[in-house]
Amino acid sequence: MEMNQQLRVEIQREVASALAEDIGTGDLTAQLIPETASATGRVITRQDAIVCGTAWFDTVFQMLEPESSVVWHVKDGERVAPGQRLCDIFASARCLLTAERTALNFLQFLSGTATTTARFVAAVAGTRARIVDTRKTLPGLRLAQKYAVGVGGGQNHRIGLYDGVLIKENHIIAAGGVKKALQRAAKIAPSNAFIEIEVESLAELGEALEAGAKMILLDNMSIEEMSEAVKVTSGRALLEASGGVNLERVREIAETGVDRISVGGLTKDVRAIDLSLRHIEE
Repeated sequence: MEMNQQLRVEIQREVASALAEDIGTGDLTAQLIPETASATGRVITRQDAIVCGTAWFDTVFQMLEPESSVVWHVKDGERVAPGQRLCDIFASARCLLTAERTALNFLQFLSGTATTTARFVAAVAGTRARIVDTRKTLPGLRLAQKYAVGVGGGQNHRIGLYDGVLIKENHIIAAGGVKKALQRAAKIAPSNAFIEIEVESLAELGEALEAGAKMILLDNMSIEEMSEAVKVTSGRALLEASGGVNLERVREIAETGVDRISVGGLTKDVRAIDLSLRHIEE
């Protein structure tokens, strides 16, 4: 996935915040090491994974010690196997010791998001369905996790409340009905923002289609209801399945013919990849 300027700026912010959180007024334990001592480190993976987060890892070391260097043997998006070497680090001993936890945190968690996404993408391979993320992200790391979803082969839903309209039940009630909500959304939404409306039944689907909806979220529908929704819609709108999606049933959902499947677990239920940073004797 291409890294844009907005994300590059965000990486600087995220890393600075993470280092400040960890180091505070200074790394007390690292002061045990002579200031002039140099060190070499090596990161290996202990499990199968999709690598993601190399830019965050690099930035941690660059912020602490611009003279340090990280030599990568893999890149974001590559699949790695247990025991595989990911990178070598050359820095002062103090820098390596201070940076390692923060650097690994980013690499482990973003690789976890990318790896989980890749599993969902593989599960629906051969269907028309695309795996998309949600706003259920770790606070302060939304763009990072959205990037990781892309690295894993998924697609991004809206980034936040500002770049897309998702009309849910309470919005519909407050606006005075499906038709009025869609009409109002068409007036206020920027030209580059999508408009999507949530429905919970086939009757509501029919109402949304009649009102001209072009993107419809099928919320917590059964497999039978989703299959019927695809038939009823007949290509008039993009259909997204949501609610209760897991690896065990995502293939069955995809085979109903929906266009997209949103999975909150890609970014909400993050399990870090098991990585190890080993210090190598000079």
